[in-house]
Amino acid sequence: MSKRKICVVTGSRAEYGLLYWLIKEIETVNDLKLQLIVTGMHLSPNFGLTYKIIEEDFKIDKKIDMNLYSDNSIGISKSMGIAQTSLVKAYKKLKPDIVVVLGDRYEIFSAASAAMISNIPIAHIHGGEITEGSWDNSIRHCISKMAHLHFTATEEYRNRIIQLGEDPKRVFNIGGMGIENIKKLKLLSKNELEKSINFKLKKKNILITFHPVTLENNTSKKQFQELLNAINDLNDIGIIFTKTNSDLNGNIINQMIDQFTKKNSKNSIAFTSLGQLKYLSALQYVDAIIGNSSSGLLEAPSFKTGAINIGDRQKGRIRGKNVIDCLPNKKSIQKSLVKLYSKNFQMLLKNVKNPYDNGTSSKKIIRVLRSFKLKGILKKKFYNINLKI
Repeated sequence: MSKRKICVVTGSRAEYGLLYWLIKEIETVNDLKLQLIVTGMHLSPNFGLTYKIIEEDFKIDKKIDMNLYSDNSIGISKSMGIAQTSLVKAYKKLKPDIVVVLGDRYEIFSAASAAMISNIPIAHIHGGEITEGSWDNSIRHCISKMAHLHFTATEEYRNRIIQLGEDPKRVFNIGGMGIENIKKLKLLSKNELEKSINFKLKKKNILITFHPVTLENNTSKKQFQELLNAINDLNDIGIIFTKTNSDLNGNIINQMIDQFTKKNSKNSIAFTSLGQLKYLSALQYVDAIIGNSSSGLLEAPSFKTGAINIGDRQKGRIRGKNVIDCLPNKKSIQKSLVKLYSKNFQMLLKNVKNPYDNGTSSKKIIRVLRSFKLKGILKKKFYNINLKI
């Protein structure tokens, strides 16, 4: 009996970290054959050429360079076109039985579109979520409609996929993928982390991850400047920046980070990519993650770490009690910092539960990938919830 070929596509450092244990499981299961396609930021010098990290872990079957040299709408659109054309060619050569994608980035949209046009079934992870402040929201739902199997992080997200007209028998709640990393990785000690990032942590520390709000015009610079203004006088707090993904107008934020850390080198440091091990290790030693990254909602509560969530980028996403939502202005951010370090909030953090913790996600996905019948899966009927009541 031939092995079922599972083709995983990864385009960013964060998403690869979430997929790591699933890829490892696929590689070890006897009746599955792993195919790995690497694209997007992994192949860009501007984002650390992270494909080299992947090569230390797995054999890469195909590298697809999207030419990520521009962060404007024309440049991103060109990159999406290059990716889609190249992915169709890659699928034709690899002949996968199913393509696995995670999330909502534009390179993953290209990967799903190419699979759809190639008549290859798609398994989509982390669908059904809402992030009202970014175009990721629309991309995520589009991928869900192209996909044939769905793996969601919560039951509410599962219900939303069904609301989109997807058959409940094809939608599985497997929990947040990031939780598995936290449980399985041997995280660095405080001393090991400090040595690995060449930065001495202070008594108080924050991790800043801020991405452009892609559904707002030209707000990135202004909003990030408000954040920098809010933390400018925090000389007694250690500040670790992680730079943006290849999003619209992301370069300006990275330039502002470089300028800030150059001016405040004694208490701040910046990284293009920390990688999962260092990033998660940092999360357990900082007081909060500040910005608009999903990790403040998905991973931070597992460490009892606070999250100051700025603006609308994550609006609509399920969150734990570790999250402090605030407006993208200096006054609101500073007010949130006061709340973060208040006695009441610090007491609350001790009992925080992660709403995305639902066991071992990768093994649940593997069970479906191994057993679900793929014959006839491409033709989908719209599941009308009104007719089922």
